This record gives sequence, C-alpha cells and structure tokens, in this order.
Amino acid sequence: MTVATFPSLHDLAQQLRREMEQKKFVLLYAYNGTGKTRLSVAFKDLGKRAVQLEPLLTEAGEPIEAEDGTTLGVEAVQGDTLYFNAFTEDLFHWDNDLQNDRERVLKINRDSLFFAGLGELEMDNRIRPLLNRYADFDFRIDTAEWEVTFSREVEVEGVRTIAEDIKVSRGEENIFIWCFFLAIVQLVLDGAEAYKWVKYVYIDDPISSLDDNNAVTVAHHLAQMLMASAERVKTVISTHHVLFFNVLCNELKKSRKYFLSRNARSGNYLISETDSTPFLYHLASLVELHEAACSGALYTHHFNIMRRVMEQTACFFGYAKWEECIKPEVDDPNKTLYKRVIDLMSHGDYSLYEPREMLPENKEHFGRALRQFISTHPFSPTLFGGAP
Repeated sequence: MTVATFPSLHDLAQQLRREMEQKKFVLLYAYNGTGKTRLSVAFKDLGKRAVQLEPLLTEAGEPIEAEDGTTLGVEAVQGDTLYFNAFTEDLFHWDNDLQNDRERVLKINRDSLFFAGLGELEMDNRIRPLLNRYADFDFRIDTAEWEVTFSREVEVEGVRTIAEDIKVSRGEENIFIWCFFLAIVQLVLDGAEAYKWVKYVYIDDPISSLDDNNAVTVAHHLAQMLMASAERVKTVISTHHVLFFNVLCNELKKSRKYFLSRNARSGNYLISETDSTPFLYHLASLVELHEAACSGALYTHHFNIMRRVMEQTACFFGYAKWEECIKPEVDDPNKTLYKRVIDLMSHGDYSLYEPREMLPENKEHFGRALRQFISTHPFSPTLFGGAP
C-alpha cells in the first residue's frame, strides 16, 4: 500500500490540487479529530485571489491612478472552491423570537458568496424536490429579509392543518442546509453565471445527522449528480462515515481513494490508498483471518476477531444471535463445539493481550469454522486467494 507523508495540511491541500489536475474525484476517509475540516479550509484558502470589482473615481468621475499608472480599484477576495463543512452550517443561525416565542426564523448570512444566486435563481423551487427526499416539512425563503421560515402539516383533533413558523430539529436543519448546498452544486454544474467562479467542490462530512439508510441514499444521489457534471468542476469528499465512504467508492469507481491519518508523535499527515484491500472493517478482518489460516500463523486473538466479524454479519442479516452465523455441515462431528470454542477463546478479551499461538486442535476448529462461515455467506470469492 502506497503511503505519502505531509508535514502540514497546507502541503496536503497543495498535493490534492495537483492530483486534481488529472483526477475528477478524490475521496478521503479519516477518523474524527484527524483534521478533515481544517484540510477543507486549507484547500479553499489556496484558491483565494484578489480581484478588482470596480475602479475608484474622483469627485469628477475620473479613475484614480496609482504612481505606476495603473487604475486603483475596490478589491475583493475571490475563491475557486464551493465547500460544505462545519463552517457552512454557521452561515445560518436561528432567531427564536424570544420575546413572543412565535415567529421563529432561520437567518441567512447575506455576505457569503455561497448565496450569490439567491435572489435571481428561484432557490425555493430548486431545494424543495431535494428536501422531499429526506424530510416532511416545507419552507419559504424571504430574499428581502434573508431568512427562512418552516412549516409542517399536522393533525389536530382529526383535522389536518399547517403549523407555521415552526423550529425544525437540529437534524432537520442540517438536512435543509445540505439540500440548499446540493441545489447550489446543481447550479454550478449547469454553468449558472452567479457560480462561474467555482472550479472545485469540497464536501466534508455532510451526513453527521443522518442514519445509515439515508447515508446510502445521500451518497448515491450525490454520486449520480457529480458523475453527470462537466469535467471543469472537480470534487473532493471527506468523511468519517465508513458506509458513506464505501458507497461513494463503489459509485465513483475512477476516483482517487485515500485513508487520511496523523502520526501523533511527529504530527505529520499520512494518506494511503485504500484500493488494495477491502475498506470495510469486517471484510478487511475476514481477509486477514483467511490469510492467517492459510499460512498456519494462527494466534488466540484470531478467535476474538472472528467473533466480532460474525457479530457484525449477524447484525447485517438480522440474526438474533451471532452464533447463527455458524452453519456446520450436517455430517460435522463437532457442529455443537464451535460456539463453545469461540466463546472460550475470546472470553474477557484476554486473547488480545496474550498473543499465543493456537494449539493444533484449536487451529483445526478455527479453520473449519472459518471455511463454513465464508462458504455459507455471500462474500465475494475474489477476496480469498486460497482455501484455509
């Protein structure tokens, strides 16, 4: 597995920009606290440049020139990255009408380029179809007051009515902001004049408030949207959500895929490609168990790993107990033994701290239980190069 080291997030952000000269998508997986959000900011800051908006004029209306003959003007900082991260949510804040406790509105930061097309591009109609995928509330954007009001249909004493000026939950607010962002991304991809400045889209953890079912839906929808985009717009997506990451990897097959980590001692940032091994924890663990069984280098802690893989598999298939994953052949003389052996060898997690090699008898039990587990569940045979 290829590993690259960077002394700072600034250096890593520069490398990502270099890679995106050739790649349309880069996917990053990292644990919370590694620096994903700070990396998105570093990437965004590298694209900032000063632009002149309009010349400065004298009282007579003549342009003011500098000593070198150039025209002085009002300058602004222009970026090239539309991003979604923790700072995006800060562009919205609640006014809860503390005095009357009635008219609660979500205020919008009018100074941000994020809202460059809010007044002219009918954002309500662009956001609503996206929001309907995930939520049951409605909204209205007041472009004069720069605020959003929410409503929901409710039933009171058998009568359906509309509750106005409600405050939605934190999770619903995040979903609304995400759909707002998606509507803007679509405008970028469509070449809207208000967003011509966007060269990169950087998305950091958009699904912190969504369950696994919505994580799959969001990832699939996002991938379909991006795959239809023009080559001029490049995208970086970073996340700590394993399922979200894996769905994106499957959907965006030609993307560059990295695991981002940090060396606690040196402070360096490390990125390693994830293509060479399965990224889902239970699949990677299963491959490790298979390789250990093939080599004969089996230790007591491998029982512990096998039990955890079976627990995750049981959860996925809806089994009531993990031991339902043990499916011995009818003629197996030890078919009642495997649960007892796995329980005993993984009891109290002691095997994690005593890396002792298994006895030959336990190696035989382990190998047979593992073969049965792999053969009776629909794992891809390409994961396993030989029979343990």
